[in-house]
Amino acid sequence: MWFSFAQAAVYNAVEGITGDYALYDWHAKAPKGASPEAAAAVAAHDVLRYYFGSSATIAANLDAALANSLAGIPDGVPKHQGMRYGARAAARLIELRANDGRFAPITFDTPVVPGVWRPTPAAFLPFLDPWLSHVTPFMLDSDSQFRPGPPPAMGSAQYTLEFNEVRDYGSNLAVGAPGQSRTQAQTDTGLYFSRDIGAGPYQAGLRDLASRHQLNISDSARMFAAVDLSVADTIFAVWDSKYLYGKWRPITAIREAGTDGNPDTAAVPTWTPLIPTPNYPDYVSGLGGVTGALSQSLARLNMFDLIVTSPVGTTRHYTDPVAMRTDVVDARVWDGIHFRSADVAGAAIGVDVANWAADHYFAPTK
Repeated sequence: MWFSFAQAAVYNAVEGITGDYALYDWHAKAPKGASPEAAAAVAAHDVLRYYFGSSATIAANLDAALANSLAGIPDGVPKHQGMRYGARAAARLIELRANDGRFAPITFDTPVVPGVWRPTPAAFLPFLDPWLSHVTPFMLDSDSQFRPGPPPAMGSAQYTLEFNEVRDYGSNLAVGAPGQSRTQAQTDTGLYFSRDIGAGPYQAGLRDLASRHQLNISDSARMFAAVDLSVADTIFAVWDSKYLYGKWRPITAIREAGTDGNPDTAAVPTWTPLIPTPNYPDYVSGLGGVTGALSQSLARLNMFDLIVTSPVGTTRHYTDPVAMRTDVVDARVWDGIHFRSADVAGAAIGVDVANWAADHYFAPTK
């Protein structure tokens, strides 16, 4: 989410000077000849310092990074005009995001009954940041704009199919062990899309893309803003569904299948997923949503050429957004942490958000 705050300010700071693309909810043009590099550096610094500057260490690091960036820009009127304009862009972003619902005192108080999420082994942590379901989006009309229908009912044939799939393909049993259907290639894909790939590694992939394709500062600012604002709105939309539907995770569903009222599911009390289950409901998938937004944003910009190194150390090169989304949908089932419908619905939300953004924001002005 925080990437979007900085990138929105940087985008406005750059495009207000270059004039290549429509500004994001702002109309202040920069003085002619102002430095977009100086504007971008100050905009990013001021936003991050505003939100994270209470830490003396972070504040000092941000100040040092700004000084280093500005040192490479020739001194003079363009530089100082750019710096002042970047500060204005940051102030505008901070103004826009005031009272947006972050950190609101929202709790998940649904009774613990079959089908409803509850803290999962081994840590049994509470629902992480339920307030994300009530944050004002950057671009969407509301967090529920692309809300999917409910997940499959526990007594349905679809639920039984998905239950059996994640039970047989998503456990932490070794490949080839009795009761384990996942292949080594599927295991590798599951581990590649591990829990933390959607933050730092995806952003590193975007930086690599900008470098390999030698994007200028204007096109780079547009790419990062389009992707990161779409990702942020997707996270809010995903949490809207998680909070509303509150569906239990596979580890709970499989261990407690005897309570679900479905005669075609059977409990496996010791079942454990391939990777630890995150502490929020199943439906819909967060990484599915983030990957859908990332891939479709780049596709709409005609820039999809993504090389990403996973936290597990493996690298993949995707040139087809559908292939990437297909892999992440499969992976989270093979990880044992999602039913397939949660992955499919999450990816669809991300695609819808990215398309909305591309149709309504970041348009060329020339």
